[in-house]
Amino acid sequence: MSSLLGNLFILAAPSGAGKSSLIKALMEKYKGSDSYPMQVSVSHTTRQPRPGEVDGEHYHFVSRAQFEALIEQGVFFEWAEVFGNYYGTSRVTIEQTLHRGIDVFLDIDWQGARQVKTLMPDTCGVFILPPSIDVLEQRLNSRGQDSEEVIAGRMKKAVDEMSHFSEFDHVIINDDFATALHDLEAIVIAQRLRTQKQQMRYQTLLDELLGTA
Repeated sequence: MSSLLGNLFILAAPSGAGKSSLIKALMEKYKGSDSYPMQVSVSHTTRQPRPGEVDGEHYHFVSRAQFEALIEQGVFFEWAEVFGNYYGTSRVTIEQTLHRGIDVFLDIDWQGARQVKTLMPDTCGVFILPPSIDVLEQRLNSRGQDSEEVIAGRMKKAVDEMSHFSEFDHVIINDDFATALHDLEAIVIAQRLRTQKQQMRYQTLLDELLGTA
């Protein structure tokens, strides 16, 4: 990981905490930026596409048999089964992107985060929490996509997911969206400004400044 110019970020949260909205807003703000190039990893999944989702853009939608074959081939950087569906990330694609100096964001759960951290300990983990359990339930209900039974299941799952917050490097409380987005930006910028990364980017300048060129 030390030779990779880009930074790998893990963003995890219970369903309804606003993680996807934060990632989308961050990508929009820095779209086309040369100073802070970044992108979201496109994962593989066995779940059905939701309205508006495009294959290859939001996810690579595959069958369960196809996914299990990819597991056997060792393609995945991490993978997990969530709500009866598989989700996985291609390791080769991630590493190629990081080598190009582009920050990559993984939208995965704590199970996947553990796998990634084992392979790449330098990965920066960020956990997004809602301001209260009531707000979390309200957000899930406001989507209008799931039945009461499904929402109840997601709420139960959320408590289990949130119990793993301490395994991450940073925690953001998504109460005010603008503040949460600012907090996420601060973490990303701080990672890029670490001495090791800056030395890799500006070795020529440093040699010139120190007279070692």
